[in-house]
Amino acid sequence: MSAAVMGSLGRRWCTERGRILQLQHYRRNALLREQLGLSDMKNGILLESHRSYLAVLCTELSKPLVIRNVLSSLLQPCEVRVGVRCCGLNFADILACQGLYQEKHSPPFTPGMEFSGIVLETSASVDTLKEGDRVVGMTGSKALAEEYVADHRMLWKIPEDVSYEEAAALPVSYGTAILALQQRARTQPGETVLVTAAAGATGLATVDVAANVLQAKVIAAAGSDSKCSLTLQKGAFQTVNYSGASLKEEVKKLTANRGVNVVIETIGGNIFKEALHSLTWEGRIVVVGFAGGMIPSIPANLLLLKNVSVLGLYRSRYQHQDFPVFAATLASALQYCQKGWIRPHIGAVFKLEEVNEAFSYVTQRKSTGKVIISVQ
Repeated sequence: MSAAVMGSLGRRWCTERGRILQLQHYRRNALLREQLGLSDMKNGILLESHRSYLAVLCTELSKPLVIRNVLSSLLQPCEVRVGVRCCGLNFADILACQGLYQEKHSPPFTPGMEFSGIVLETSASVDTLKEGDRVVGMTGSKALAEEYVADHRMLWKIPEDVSYEEAAALPVSYGTAILALQQRARTQPGETVLVTAAAGATGLATVDVAANVLQAKVIAAAGSDSKCSLTLQKGAFQTVNYSGASLKEEVKKLTANRGVNVVIETIGGNIFKEALHSLTWEGRIVVVGFAGGMIPSIPANLLLLKNVSVLGLYRSRYQHQDFPVFAATLASALQYCQKGWIRPHIGAVFKLEEVNEAFSYVTQRKSTGKVIISVQ
């Protein structure tokens, strides 16, 4: 028998075995099927019912979002159905709905990259989770809904003393902070870390992790005195209000002209350039985003003169390039939160039907910390 035929038979066997396992699973859970709105078996085939759930939809780029009923889908092997309780709102969600995010979505689509909720159903092949488990998860989109179907590898159990709101605030912001500080910058205890946009979701998470987990000295830079005060509560030891002062000059004063060891930079434009100039010998700057809308050019001569490093961080690429590192970031964040080392700052909570108000709240830069959409 040829290798091609063997491979074809192997794939067919795996597919048929997966179907058989799924059918057996549903036969054993007739009551659960009824609760989830799934129909009975007919001729050995599972039929979907008309069960539906509410989901936020971007039907046209840069237009208001709508909420509509969406039909539930049948679980495939390795999948888990989650009843979403909370969804974290990220600037990337807003960019995606404007067609400006690097990962393009064609309307209609449902935004939402991080969520927490309760397991409603698992496919037959999943043995790591069960119905009723509280979980938190990450995805590229589709989480802003009452229901989400996830690959079981992208779900983590929520510790008992962590709320749904707190859990939904961890994946993107704290995952980014941990990757930036530990994986990319290799931040050491006692080093000085400068954080720009420090009162935002990722900024506050970075301040929290740097100060309270890594024991670094944090200089938090933000655009108002009230935002600077908030960063002090999270553990920053000095602040800079760059709305009325030069970031570079203020950092010089605060460090006695020594500069900082690490910069976690999310704004771009002139703020990036001033932050780059604020590095000390062999300093590291991690580029996380360009919230200010301007992608800066990098003066290579400065890298040479100070022996500094410019590092990039695109968090979601780790999911495909180095999944163990990707998974470890959220596991660490949950552990830190459970131990009380970190605590997400929930700046505002909106209901699902207030999703457009929530998007406006973030785009108008009224938010501090994480904005949460309460789904149920």
